[in-house]
Formats: sequence, C-alpha cells, structure tokens
Amino acid sequence: MPLRKWINSLNSAIDGILLTAKTERHLRYHLYSAAFVLVLSFILGVTRYEFLFIAILVAVVILAETFNTAIERTVDLLSPQKQKLAKQAKDIAAGAVLITAFTALVVGYVILVPYIEDAFRDGIEIAKRFPEDVAIVALILVLITVILIKTYFGKGEPLKGGLPSGHAALAFSVWVSVTYITKSFIASILSGVLAVIIAQSRIATKAHNAFEVVIGALLGIIITYLLFYFFS
Repeated sequence: MPLRKWINSLNSAIDGILLTAKTERHLRYHLYSAAFVLVLSFILGVTRYEFLFIAILVAVVILAETFNTAIERTVDLLSPQKQKLAKQAKDIAAGAVLITAFTALVVGYVILVPYIEDAFRDGIEIAKRFPEDVAIVALILVLITVILIKTYFGKGEPLKGGLPSGHAALAFSVWVSVTYITKSFIASILSGVLAVIIAQSRIATKAHNAFEVVIGALLGIIITYLLFYFFS
C-alpha cells in the first residue's frame, strides 16, 4: 500500500536522525540550540520573515551535520583502515559543517542582537504571534523533544516504540493547536477524539505501552499549551 510505504519511509528517515543524535553529540547540541533559538526568537518578537530565515539556517546546520555523519560512516565502511584520503574526506565534511554553523551564528547575531539590546534597555515584553505560527513551532519543538528523550533512553524509533510515544505527542499537540486556533468546541472534541484514537492504536498494535503513550500525550499537551499561553 502506498500510504504504508510512505509511513515506513518517513519513519526510516526520522530514525536516521535519531541514530545520528544517539551517536553524534554535535547533533544533540544542534537540536538543543535549535529549540533554544526558536523559542528565543519568539520571545524577542522577530518578524515573521526573520524567523523564517533563522529556521531555515537552523535546518541547514542540522542537515550539514547529518550529511557529515553519513559521509563518515561511508568512509569507515569503504576504508576501515586509516588512510590519508579517508581522513581528508572526513575533514572536508566536518569543515562544511563548521562553515554552515559559523554562517548561521553570524546571521543569528545580526538578526537577534538588536532585539536583545532592546530587551536589555526596555525590558522583555513577550511578543504575540499568529496562532498558526505557534502551532508549527509547537510541532517542531515536540518532535525535537521526542528525539532527544528517545536518545537519552536509547531505545525505540522516533515514531515507533520507546519512551515517549511520538504519535501521541504529535496528535495531542495538534489537538491543543486546533482548540486554540478554531476556538470551536466541536472542532476541539473531534480532534481530541482523533488524538485518543491514535494514542490507543499505539497500544493496540503493541508499538507502545500505556505509560509511554500517556507520557507522549502529556509532552505534546504541555509544550503546545505553554507556547500558546505565552505567545498567542
């Protein structure tokens, strides 16, 4: 079935990110930094386009780190013995990560420093954002948190097995977002029921136990609720 193949491909792709996060501390640092920068940008009230630019740069840095890891694994597979060219290939890949990270740092400095200076001078006044923007960032932060927690516990795939349940976390994050955005009781009930069905299906298929699903649901609810509470 095309849908099942697509879901399996998606899970494999995210599993690659999880594997990199488990084995490469630099990617974990990038994920922590990504979460921090996104939240900081929201707090400081950067414009929508500035926020989009920052998000793209964050994604490019993470992408460069994953490519670097893939190149290192390929070189180790093809050349298990130490060779000069193998080392050069790894060094060049690492240099590419350094360039992207340095570029992101410079651009982040140029964009964020004026806002930080205003915050020091006038005090921090948390800016309000469009609800749709909050919903998207909530999903990103929930996914990053799921990956980091699963990296810490060292078992399970991002969307299959392990603590917490990624499906439950994302489903209940969407439920909170739908509730805030639509302000409709019916829409909230329907999306909530759908989230419960998704969470229950993870237990029924033995992909997760009840505890993992509950923790995932609470994770999605708390992160998304806090973002809407402060920024919407």
